Amino acid sequence: MAFDLQSIQRNKATAAPRIFLYGVEGIGKSTFGAMAPAPIFIPTEDGLGRLEVDHFPLAKSTDDIMSAIATLYQEQHDFKTVVIDSVDWAENFIFRELESQYDAKDLAYGKSAVLAADKWRGIIEGLDALRNDRGMTVILIAHCQIKRFESPEVEPYDRYQPKLQDRSSAILREWADCVLFANWQTVTKKEDAGGFNKERYRGISTGQRLLHTSERPAHMAKNRYALPDTIPLDWNEFSKLIQQS
Repeated sequence: MAFDLQSIQRNKATAAPRIFLYGVEGIGKSTFGAMAPAPIFIPTEDGLGRLEVDHFPLAKSTDDIMSAIATLYQEQHDFKTVVIDSVDWAENFIFRELESQYDAKDLAYGKSAVLAADKWRGIIEGLDALRNDRGMTVILIAHCQIKRFESPEVEPYDRYQPKLQDRSSAILREWADCVLFANWQTVTKKEDAGGFNKERYRGISTGQRLLHTSERPAHMAKNRYALPDTIPLDWNEFSKLIQQS
């Protein structure tokens, strides 16, 4: 393909963000999504609780997810944010469907992860269409797990990461503009350990909910904006900081 000066395009710096939010249980990930502008949820698990939000019927397959995305793309509506809650439950659909479509030998030696990645790319393509053509913010919500990280530089250590198969997680993290880790703020308190000048440290939660926006040994995270490393778990604060970046 030959390029000329007429083919040059300017990137739209104001494009709606693509957010991959994961975190500990019960911290308010769905609430964060509900605080975004005019949200519509595509639920893959019964986790909305008492949140008063618009949502599609509970998705039970990847076809259900794609049908919801197609509806938002094709039909007129006033929704400005689409939230998939959660992507790790959606991944369960993907692998269940693969097991029903292929023999076990066809899924061995990592082949299932490759096929699952293709399914994720189809979902991402649909979400990008909503973002690029309909101007919708996209929020993907996931649970977290603590997993051993084999670092090439130091000894292996544990850290928080999304509760997804590694290849699936990598695809979604690379696609997202922000990978945000939600956790409680924890401080350490020194206390006596029973005499003989022995001391120990105990972690205490302050009750404050935080979003971690940058990679650290304890967790995966990133952002393509100039966000502080840690911000409150609050959509309004997050949105204000993005607009300022």
